[in-house]
Amino acid sequence: MTLPLAPIQFALVALVTVAALWDLRVRRIPNWLTATGVVGGLGMNFALQGWSGLGSAAEGLGLALLVYVPLFLLRAMGGGDMKLMAAAGALIGPVNWLVLFLLTSMLGGIVALLLVVMKGRLWKTLHNVWLILSDMARLRLPYERNCELDATSGAGVTLAHGAVIALGTLAFLLLARSFSG
Repeated sequence: MTLPLAPIQFALVALVTVAALWDLRVRRIPNWLTATGVVGGLGMNFALQGWSGLGSAAEGLGLALLVYVPLFLLRAMGGGDMKLMAAAGALIGPVNWLVLFLLTSMLGGIVALLLVVMKGRLWKTLHNVWLILSDMARLRLPYERNCELDATSGAGVTLAHGAVIALGTLAFLLLARSFSG
């Protein structure tokens, strides 16, 4: 893990901040924002570090898609969340993106647990986790049997993942700064 260059840090914080606010307000992350993040990440890394920067940006983009496309196809994640993480990968490269992903996953788990407890749905959520695991073991798509398991249906408890990605990004930058200095 390395601390990204200052222009990359600025672009990353701007990207996830706008995404978080948009996601909290309308529960969507716009395509223009994520496309700008991807193109900006590729372009900035090329401008700042040449071909090696472009290669690292492409690897970060590819790793993010490798992880998030299956989640999107399983309807466990929305398309905007997938594209936002791809844009983050294009900005910070594969190793940094992996750290960002782990931090975001841990924070997302904590926020999700708090959310289901506050809504009085802990047991229902644990039951849904069991349904997901049993359906996946049988090679069935969980959302086909229970619409609550489709992140795009609006039937279950949903989390503004764009806001969680923003929190994970801030945690990543603080952690990277502490390791670099």
